[in-house]
Amino acid sequence: MILGRASELKYLKAYYERAGSQILVVYGQKNVGKTLLLRQFGQDKSCAYYQSCSGSEREQRYQWANTLRREGVSLGEYPAYSEIFHALLEGRKDKTVIIIDEFHNIVKSDGGFMRELVDFSRRAANTEVMFLLSSSSIGWVENSMVARIGEAAYAISGFLKVRELEFDMMMEYFPGFSIEQGIETYAVLGGIPGFWKNFDDRLGTRENICRAILNRDALLHWEGQRIVEEELRETGVYNTILASIVAGKHKLNDLYQHTGFSRAKISVYLKNLMELEIVEKVFSYDTEGKANAQKGIYRISNHFVHFYFTYLYPNLSSLEKMTPGEFYNKFIEAGLKNYVADYFRIVCKQYIEKWNRWDQLPIKAERIGEWVGKLGTIDIIAQSREGETIAGICCWDKPLMRYADYEWLLFCAEKAKLRVDYIYLFSLHSFDEKLNLEAKVKGNLKLISMDEM
Repeated sequence: MILGRASELKYLKAYYERAGSQILVVYGQKNVGKTLLLRQFGQDKSCAYYQSCSGSEREQRYQWANTLRREGVSLGEYPAYSEIFHALLEGRKDKTVIIIDEFHNIVKSDGGFMRELVDFSRRAANTEVMFLLSSSSIGWVENSMVARIGEAAYAISGFLKVRELEFDMMMEYFPGFSIEQGIETYAVLGGIPGFWKNFDDRLGTRENICRAILNRDALLHWEGQRIVEEELRETGVYNTILASIVAGKHKLNDLYQHTGFSRAKISVYLKNLMELEIVEKVFSYDTEGKANAQKGIYRISNHFVHFYFTYLYPNLSSLEKMTPGEFYNKFIEAGLKNYVADYFRIVCKQYIEKWNRWDQLPIKAERIGEWVGKLGTIDIIAQSREGETIAGICCWDKPLMRYADYEWLLFCAEKAKLRVDYIYLFSLHSFDEKLNLEAKVKGNLKLISMDEM
């Protein structure tokens, strides 16, 4: 059973039920759950699966044929792809689903593969087939694939991007976690189900990080570096840029002064990191107070890469010398609260989006974002088509949200030149007495603690 993929399964089912053959590209980052999704989709259907390898064109055909021969299929040593497809359909009466995992490995080594696949799907006599081409190479699919496969791209029926799951799905996966533990875990692992299986909801955050990440034998120990190295060359340059962003160099000019790289070079490397969804460029919500908003801010958007470059990368020597517990106590414990605060804001935004879908907000929001000011930030702005506005801030690193935090939000709204109709205040714990009294008096002020979420 998989969590949170009902819409993806519905999408695949809709194409499967269409008459004729289809070719769909299904992509998303490694460990996000693509293979599990596709295998669940195909479990009650006539289905064939192949995990492609990285190799030459000839090696691809040899390995695929070898796999099928072990299953009793009669094939030559180096068959054409059309022969492989015919062999996969042999004896099947129903519409057949053929899943080719990491298909970019084949396309990169053989420019003719997609032409053969398209020709076969069009000419397969008396047989309907659904090709599901899966890839973990997001940047390649979105930016290079069409140029590589040429006119074969016109035959693709659809694209399905498998995205990270949201926080509430992770909490279903970890029923033993408190909300606080869940948000801490989400801040480290993100919405990647393949990472979740390394944590145990019977343990606390410290124990899980020590056991599943800081331990040298753990699968996630070098995962942050692997994510960067798998798709990119010149990793030393990328590591420098990522470490600089973590160190607070969020603007292009700051990165230029800190790294010594040219602005043009940094821009190209940032573009590559954004294509891989490792870095994002923050666009502040468009308001009349543009002069008070920050522009050109870069953040690491991949949770696990952010955690790795915040704590492990700058302390690799200590990581080798210390026990996991010693390393956690010295380098992680004191700063974790502040680190998690950024992800608490993401979780709160997800709840606003969910409430909006369920019509549980006082407005129907058309746009939801954040305003990044030069003096302060409005964590959440939700606005209807008519201009009705919800503004919100999120307090994670304080035991109590105070009236002064509410006044600070009003100050930021003034700088943003934003007319606010409703205010949502999110707090990990509770609110001071003055805020509680204010909320009772003002119907447009809503206080939300973690227990309510």
